[in-house]
Amino acid sequence: MKKKLILFITFFSILLLNSCKSNTISDPPLTKKSLPQINNSIEGKILAGYQGWFNAEGDGSKLNWKHYGNNAKFYPGSASVDFWPEMDEIQKSNQYKTTFKYKDGKPAFVFSSADYETVNSHFKWMNEYGIDGVFAQRFVVGLTRGKKRSDNYNNVFENCFKAAKKNNRVLSLMYDLSGTTSANIVETTIKDWKQLVKKHKLNDPTNPNVLTYKGKAVVSIWGVGFVNRKYTLENIKQLIDFFKNDPKYGNCVVLLGVPTGWRTLDRDAIDDPKLHEVIKMADIVHPWTPGRYHNLESADQHKENYTVKDQQWCTKNGLMYMPVVFPGFSWANMKNDMTIFNQIPRLKGDFLWRQFYNAISSDAKTIYVAMFDEIDEGTCIFKVDNNPPVGESQFLTYEGLPSDYYLWQTGQATRMLRKEIPLTKEQPIYPYVK
Repeated sequence: MKKKLILFITFFSILLLNSCKSNTISDPPLTKKSLPQINNSIEGKILAGYQGWFNAEGDGSKLNWKHYGNNAKFYPGSASVDFWPEMDEIQKSNQYKTTFKYKDGKPAFVFSSADYETVNSHFKWMNEYGIDGVFAQRFVVGLTRGKKRSDNYNNVFENCFKAAKKNNRVLSLMYDLSGTTSANIVETTIKDWKQLVKKHKLNDPTNPNVLTYKGKAVVSIWGVGFVNRKYTLENIKQLIDFFKNDPKYGNCVVLLGVPTGWRTLDRDAIDDPKLHEVIKMADIVHPWTPGRYHNLESADQHKENYTVKDQQWCTKNGLMYMPVVFPGFSWANMKNDMTIFNQIPRLKGDFLWRQFYNAISSDAKTIYVAMFDEIDEGTCIFKVDNNPPVGESQFLTYEGLPSDYYLWQTGQATRMLRKEIPLTKEQPIYPYVK
């Protein structure tokens, strides 16, 4: 009898311990072991943009506080980011001390994208929360600004590719053409792509970490058809032809990042019917939408006026449509204007979820999240500090939500896209509580 009583008490204690443990926020929503092995096709995937453009003094790049502070000067009152990254899971050796301080007077630290261990932590989060991978951003204009900048780009991409392999994520290179001119855009892009293909086989669809569509590797060209650009549609045609048809470095499908008004040739798009000719040369259409709507009502209006009709146009013309969603927007520190702090509120996740719902209910087969790590414009979904430094510069938080909330939410949206959970306009309930 005594033995039975002891066994019962032991069993009950284990049950109680496990019950308590399952309700702690420290438990990851998903583990690497629980995730299915993903294929590398773009269909059925939600992918995030990965800037990878943050540098810190002492990271070896000699680029100082690039993208943290205005003119690379980063101190209270001179910041260009509106969120502060959570640093608890970043290796101590990869944390860089700043002059910012917390309420208790302790110094605040940031990361650098130049460190592999840090990038790997980011890709580990993608794996843990069910985010399929990223479009690694690469700015063509930066490739023209000296060896130091180019070496840093190569280092960051190396970090991304290595981390994608380690964490079973997919990756595509996205060439951002912002700031380039007709004088350097084609030659610079092609030269850069060739050296990356030689090293990483980015045009090889059998490479399991390279994103594919219809059995071919995906390469992205962002910034096609926007107003006030200093390069031409002819330049874009040359690039598309190279990526699709070059016998050694081509055989890719091409994703074009275009303006919101690409189909109607208005708003942020050039009023030139030739834009449609160029788009039809490509394979995937990716209209940029951050800042184009500001609340749930305007997000729904965007669905009716653009998403549904864009999808129909693409289907008619044999193209894949990849809508863009974003969690919110704020760039007050970058613009040195606190009147635009929290310019597009996140609404505790309602804003992003509504966009996921709108895209999937419009028959989207893939979705792009802007962005994974964009703390400059406040569109990040990775873990941020909910108790950021105090002082002259102000920083946003996730409105009381856990620091991993948007990673978890994006993973749930991926499941909804793949029909693993029902399509619903209402956010799922975050199951991990303190």
